[in-house]
Amino acid sequence: MKERKNAIMMKSAPLTLVGNEVGVGEPAPDFEVLDNDLSPVKLSAFRGKVCIISSVPSLDTPVCDTQTRRFNEEAGHLGDDVVVLTISMDLPFAQKRWCGAAGVKNVQTLSDHRAASFATAFGVLIRELRLLARAVFIVDKDGIVRYIQIVNELTDEPDYESALKAVKELV
Repeated sequence: MKERKNAIMMKSAPLTLVGNEVGVGEPAPDFEVLDNDLSPVKLSAFRGKVCIISSVPSLDTPVCDTQTRRFNEEAGHLGDDVVVLTISMDLPFAQKRWCGAAGVKNVQTLSDHRAASFATAFGVLIRELRLLARAVFIVDKDGIVRYIQIVNELTDEPDYESALKAVKELV
């Protein structure tokens, strides 16, 4: 498995990302994660929609909470042609509990805890923590990656405006 040492940082400590690095203009690799009811979900199931994939280390941390709430709010204004997926290594039960407590209804939370299928397909598995890097990927209706943002400092929020601009150009 490919490794990228010093790819991101957490409070100035370098971290290694594991998996295949995807590029803009490439077909998005398919992956299988779990929905909150333990049903398997594949990226290919969303073909025909623009997908915002918001990757977070854990919903139970302040920055991940903020990121997911922000995309939930934005999703309400993006229309039916856009789906927002938040993927973490949190267990599906924890994701369901968090969504209920946070009132998140416009984002589908998905768990990659079992096989790290998304993490390795998109190259965002943090080797040292077995968590996901903070990242945003935009996949168009045809399954092509159109935007990538891997946040350099794990404790920083992504650039929402840049990601949302990329989505609006596709719908």
